[in-house]
Amino acid sequence: MSLTGKTAIITGAAGGIGKATVALFAEQNANLVLVDYNQQGLEQLTKSLEQKNRKIVSYAIDVSHEPQVKRVVQSTIEEQGQIDILVNCAGICKMIPILDIKVTEWDHMLAVNLRSVFLFCRETFRHMKERKYGKIINIGSAAGKIGGLAAGAHYSASKAGVICLTKSLALQAAPYKINVNAVCPGPTQTEMTDAWGDKTNEDFAAKIPFKEYAQPLDVAEAILFLASDRSKYITGEILDVNGGLVMD
Repeated sequence: MSLTGKTAIITGAAGGIGKATVALFAEQNANLVLVDYNQQGLEQLTKSLEQKNRKIVSYAIDVSHEPQVKRVVQSTIEEQGQIDILVNCAGICKMIPILDIKVTEWDHMLAVNLRSVFLFCRETFRHMKERKYGKIINIGSAAGKIGGLAAGAHYSASKAGVICLTKSLALQAAPYKINVNAVCPGPTQTEMTDAWGDKTNEDFAAKIPFKEYAQPLDVAEAILFLASDRSKYITGEILDVNGGLVMD
Protein backbone atom coordinates (compact mmCIF):
# COMPACT_ATOMS: atom_id res chain seq x y z
CA MET A 1 0.00 0.00 0.00
CA SER A 2 2.69 2.42 -1.05
CA LEU A 3 2.07 6.14 -0.60
CA THR A 4 5.18 7.17 -2.52
CA GLY A 5 4.69 10.60 -4.04
CA LYS A 6 1.53 11.26 -2.01
CA THR A 7 1.21 14.19 0.38
CA ALA A 8 -0.80 13.58 3.55
CA ILE A 9 -2.03 16.02 6.19
CA ILE A 10 -2.55 14.27 9.54
CA THR A 11 -4.14 16.15 12.42
CA GLY A 12 -3.71 14.99 16.00
CA ALA A 13 -0.35 13.68 14.79
CA ALA A 14 1.30 13.67 18.22
CA GLY A 15 -1.43 11.57 19.86
CA GLY A 16 -1.81 7.79 20.05
CA ILE A 17 -3.71 6.91 16.87
CA GLY A 18 -2.28 9.90 15.02
CA LYS A 19 1.30 8.99 15.91
CA ALA A 20 0.78 5.38 14.81
CA THR A 21 -0.69 6.61 11.54
CA VAL A 22 2.28 8.91 10.99
CA ALA A 23 4.67 5.99 11.49
CA LEU A 24 2.82 3.79 9.00
CA PHE A 25 2.58 6.56 6.41
CA ALA A 26 6.30 7.26 6.82
CA GLU A 27 7.05 3.58 6.16
CA GLN A 28 5.00 3.89 2.97
CA ASN A 29 7.06 6.93 1.87
CA ALA A 30 4.34 9.57 2.10
CA ASN A 31 5.21 13.26 2.27
CA LEU A 32 3.96 14.22 5.72
CA VAL A 33 2.34 17.39 7.01
CA LEU A 34 1.77 16.97 10.73
CA VAL A 35 -0.70 19.04 12.74
CA ASP A 36 -1.26 19.09 16.50
CA TYR A 37 -1.80 21.56 19.33
CA ASN A 38 0.96 19.83 21.34
CA GLN A 39 4.02 21.67 20.10
CA GLN A 40 6.51 19.72 22.21
CA GLY A 41 5.09 16.36 21.15
CA LEU A 42 5.05 17.50 17.54
CA GLU A 43 8.68 18.62 17.70
CA GLN A 44 9.77 15.29 19.19
CA LEU A 45 7.88 13.34 16.55
CA THR A 46 9.25 15.46 13.73
CA LYS A 47 12.80 15.11 15.02
CA SER A 48 12.52 11.31 15.24
CA LEU A 49 11.32 11.11 11.65
CA GLU A 50 13.92 13.52 10.34
CA GLN A 51 16.61 11.29 11.85
CA LYS A 52 15.44 8.66 9.39
CA ASN A 53 16.12 11.08 6.53
CA ARG A 54 12.50 12.00 5.98
CA LYS A 55 11.34 15.50 5.18
CA ILE A 56 8.55 16.48 7.52
CA VAL A 57 6.54 19.69 7.82
CA SER A 58 4.72 20.35 11.07
CA TYR A 59 2.28 22.95 12.37
CA ALA A 60 1.37 23.52 16.02
CA ILE A 61 -2.07 25.11 15.76
CA ASP A 62 -5.59 25.22 17.19
CA VAL A 63 -7.36 22.88 14.75
CA SER A 64 -10.71 24.57 15.42
CA HIS A 65 -9.44 28.00 14.37
CA GLU A 66 -10.45 28.72 10.78
CA PRO A 67 -7.60 31.09 9.77
CA GLN A 68 -4.98 28.66 11.09
CA VAL A 69 -6.54 25.73 9.25
CA LYS A 70 -6.64 27.72 6.02
CA ARG A 71 -2.98 28.64 6.48
CA VAL A 72 -1.92 25.01 6.88
CA VAL A 73 -3.85 23.88 3.81
CA GLN A 74 -2.70 26.77 1.63
CA SER A 75 0.92 26.44 2.74
CA THR A 76 0.84 22.72 1.98
CA ILE A 77 -0.47 23.35 -1.53
CA GLU A 78 2.18 26.02 -2.13
CA GLU A 79 5.07 23.96 -0.76
CA GLN A 80 4.06 20.43 -1.79
CA GLY A 81 2.05 21.23 -4.91
CA GLN A 82 -0.80 18.97 -3.89
CA ILE A 83 -2.74 17.34 -1.08
CA ASP A 84 -3.60 13.69 -1.74
CA ILE A 85 -4.67 12.50 1.72
CA LEU A 86 -6.29 14.08 4.77
CA VAL A 87 -6.56 12.19 8.05
CA ASN A 88 -8.53 13.93 10.80
CA CYS A 89 -7.26 12.33 14.02
CA ALA A 90 -7.40 15.36 16.31
CA GLY A 91 -9.79 14.87 19.19
CA ILE A 92 -10.40 15.09 22.92
CA CYS A 93 -12.52 12.99 25.27
CA LYS A 94 -13.77 13.63 28.81
CA MET A 95 -15.78 11.58 31.28
CA ILE A 96 -18.40 14.04 32.51
CA PRO A 97 -22.02 13.22 33.44
CA ILE A 98 -24.42 15.20 31.30
CA LEU A 99 -25.70 17.24 34.25
CA ASP A 100 -22.17 18.45 34.89
CA ILE A 101 -21.35 19.50 31.33
CA LYS A 102 -21.00 23.25 31.13
CA VAL A 103 -21.86 25.07 27.92
CA THR A 104 -18.23 26.12 27.53
CA GLU A 105 -17.13 22.48 27.80
CA TRP A 106 -19.77 21.41 25.27
CA ASP A 107 -18.64 24.08 22.81
CA HIS A 108 -14.96 23.21 23.25
CA MET A 109 -15.59 19.50 22.67
CA LEU A 110 -17.52 20.11 19.46
CA ALA A 111 -14.98 22.68 18.30
CA VAL A 112 -12.04 20.28 18.57
CA ASN A 113 -13.82 17.08 17.55
CA LEU A 114 -16.26 18.27 14.90
CA ARG A 115 -15.59 21.82 13.74
CA SER A 116 -11.94 20.99 13.06
CA VAL A 117 -12.98 18.05 10.89
CA PHE A 118 -15.38 20.28 8.96
CA LEU A 119 -12.74 22.97 8.45
CA PHE A 120 -10.00 20.64 7.22
CA CYS A 121 -12.47 18.70 5.04
CA ARG A 122 -13.84 21.87 3.47
CA GLU A 123 -10.47 23.42 2.72
CA THR A 124 -8.87 20.26 1.33
CA PHE A 125 -11.98 19.39 -0.68
CA ARG A 126 -11.65 22.72 -2.51
CA HIS A 127 -8.23 21.59 -3.69
CA MET A 128 -9.02 17.92 -4.29
CA LYS A 129 -12.08 18.84 -6.34
CA GLU A 130 -9.89 20.64 -8.87
CA ARG A 131 -7.55 17.63 -9.16
CA LYS A 132 -10.37 15.06 -9.15
CA TYR A 133 -8.43 12.96 -6.68
CA GLY A 134 -8.23 12.66 -2.93
CA LYS A 135 -8.60 10.47 0.13
CA ILE A 136 -10.24 11.85 3.27
CA ILE A 137 -10.37 9.72 6.41
CA ASN A 138 -12.10 10.98 9.54
CA ILE A 139 -11.86 9.38 12.96
CA GLY A 140 -15.22 8.73 14.54
CA SER A 141 -15.91 6.47 17.51
CA ALA A 142 -18.10 3.59 18.58
CA ALA A 143 -19.57 6.13 21.02
CA GLY A 144 -20.78 8.12 18.02
CA LYS A 145 -22.96 5.16 17.07
CA ILE A 146 -24.28 3.88 20.40
CA GLY A 147 -23.67 6.73 22.84
CA GLY A 148 -21.01 6.88 25.52
CA LEU A 149 -20.83 5.27 28.93
CA ALA A 150 -17.31 6.32 29.88
CA ALA A 151 -17.22 9.11 27.32
CA GLY A 152 -19.37 12.18 27.92
CA ALA A 153 -22.51 12.94 25.94
CA HIS A 154 -20.72 15.85 24.27
CA TYR A 155 -18.01 13.48 23.01
CA SER A 156 -20.56 11.03 21.64
CA ALA A 157 -22.50 13.84 19.96
CA SER A 158 -19.35 15.21 18.35
CA LYS A 159 -18.41 11.80 16.94
CA ALA A 160 -21.94 11.20 15.66
CA GLY A 161 -21.52 14.49 13.85
CA VAL A 162 -18.26 13.28 12.32
CA ILE A 163 -20.01 10.18 11.00
CA CYS A 164 -22.80 12.14 9.31
CA LEU A 165 -20.38 14.77 8.02
CA THR A 166 -18.35 11.97 6.43
CA LYS A 167 -21.38 10.54 4.63
CA SER A 168 -22.54 13.96 3.45
CA LEU A 169 -19.15 14.88 2.06
CA ALA A 170 -18.78 11.43 0.47
CA LEU A 171 -21.92 12.07 -1.57
CA GLN A 172 -20.75 15.49 -2.69
CA ALA A 173 -17.19 14.36 -3.42
CA ALA A 174 -17.99 11.16 -5.34
CA PRO A 175 -18.47 12.85 -8.74
CA TYR A 176 -14.88 14.07 -8.45
CA LYS A 177 -13.49 10.60 -7.64
CA ILE A 178 -12.66 11.65 -4.07
CA ASN A 179 -13.03 8.96 -1.40
CA VAL A 180 -14.38 10.08 1.97
CA ASN A 181 -14.55 7.49 4.74
CA ALA A 182 -14.40 7.23 8.52
CA VAL A 183 -12.83 4.81 10.96
CA CYS A 184 -14.70 4.24 14.21
CA PRO A 185 -12.45 2.77 16.91
CA GLY A 186 -13.68 1.29 20.12
CA PRO A 187 -11.61 1.84 23.28
CA THR A 188 -7.97 2.08 22.24
CA GLN A 189 -4.86 1.94 24.43
CA THR A 190 -3.81 5.59 24.43
CA GLU A 191 -3.14 8.37 26.92
CA MET A 192 -6.80 9.29 26.57
CA THR A 193 -8.04 5.94 27.88
CA ASP A 194 -5.21 5.68 30.41
CA ALA A 195 -6.76 8.71 32.09
CA TRP A 196 -9.97 6.73 32.69
CA GLY A 197 -8.27 4.64 35.37
CA ASP A 198 -7.65 0.92 35.72
CA LYS A 199 -11.10 -0.03 37.00
CA THR A 200 -12.97 1.64 34.15
CA ASN A 201 -10.63 0.19 31.57
CA GLU A 202 -10.93 -3.32 33.02
CA ASP A 203 -14.73 -3.08 32.99
CA PHE A 204 -14.77 -1.89 29.39
CA ALA A 205 -12.32 -4.51 28.18
CA ALA A 206 -14.54 -7.22 29.66
CA LYS A 207 -17.41 -6.08 27.40
CA ILE A 208 -15.36 -6.39 24.22
CA PRO A 209 -15.61 -9.80 22.51
CA PHE A 210 -11.81 -9.78 22.03
CA LYS A 211 -11.48 -8.94 25.77
CA GLU A 212 -8.85 -6.27 25.15
CA TYR A 213 -8.46 -2.73 23.85
CA ALA A 214 -7.23 -1.98 20.37
CA GLN A 215 -3.67 -0.79 19.98
CA PRO A 216 -3.15 2.44 18.02
CA LEU A 217 -1.51 0.44 15.24
CA ASP A 218 -4.71 -1.60 14.79
CA VAL A 219 -6.58 1.59 13.94
CA ALA A 220 -3.73 3.02 11.88
CA GLU A 221 -3.70 -0.06 9.65
CA ALA A 222 -7.34 0.58 8.73
CA ILE A 223 -6.56 4.22 8.05
CA LEU A 224 -3.68 3.24 5.77
CA PHE A 225 -5.95 0.95 3.76
CA LEU A 226 -8.49 3.73 3.22
CA ALA A 227 -5.70 6.15 2.30
CA SER A 228 -4.26 3.78 -0.30
CA ASP A 229 -5.46 3.20 -3.83
CA ARG A 230 -6.54 -0.29 -2.81
CA SER A 231 -9.72 1.30 -1.47
CA LYS A 232 -10.51 3.28 -4.62
CA TYR A 233 -14.13 2.01 -4.87
CA ILE A 234 -14.97 2.56 -1.20
CA THR A 235 -16.61 5.79 -0.10
CA GLY A 236 -19.06 6.78 2.62
CA GLU A 237 -17.93 3.77 4.64
CA ILE A 238 -17.88 3.90 8.44
CA LEU A 239 -15.32 1.22 9.26
CA ASP A 240 -15.54 -0.29 12.74
CA VAL A 241 -12.28 -1.21 14.45
CA ASN A 242 -13.54 -2.26 17.86
CA GLY A 243 -12.91 -5.96 18.48
CA GLY A 244 -16.60 -6.74 18.04
CA LEU A 245 -17.91 -4.19 20.55
CA VAL A 246 -20.28 -2.74 17.94
CA MET A 247 -21.50 -4.86 15.04
CA ASP A 248 -23.70 -3.23 12.41
